[in-house]
Amino acid sequence: MSIDTNKRTVETMWQALSRKDWDTLKSCLTANVHYEDVPTEDPGARGPENVVRRLRIAFDHLAKHEHTTHHIACEGDVVFIDHTEVWTFTTGEIATNHFATLHLMKDGKIARWSDFWDVSGFVGQFPPWFVEEMMKHTPADFAGES
Repeated sequence: MSIDTNKRTVETMWQALSRKDWDTLKSCLTANVHYEDVPTEDPGARGPENVVRRLRIAFDHLAKHEHTTHHIACEGDVVFIDHTEVWTFTTGEIATNHFATLHLMKDGKIARWSDFWDVSGFVGQFPPWFVEEMMKHTPADFAGES
């Protein structure tokens, strides 16, 4: 696919995430997509359904998700973005984090989504109740396509 197509797919996916438009988000992913938070020990999620299941663990507790892209670079099947996310929790707390994300594309869809971020800086902003909610889940919950 073209660089423009790959860039549009990534932009569409991030817009869908902010709207919690799970169907559009899934349409941007390959059937065997791998999503991972690189700085964690968690092996990530495989397959669109598991990616959304994993995302919803956090996003179902957000009143608002704001995403700002600072830079986007595309070369062949690689799309890199430098971006900031602002999470507003349903209870009003706000957490802001800067991310670098690598997307590897296949046929115009995201085949690998790797987020790089400061774990302690971001998680340190989370309300205690949210951390407790996150701890209820294990990496095995997202390992394979259901």
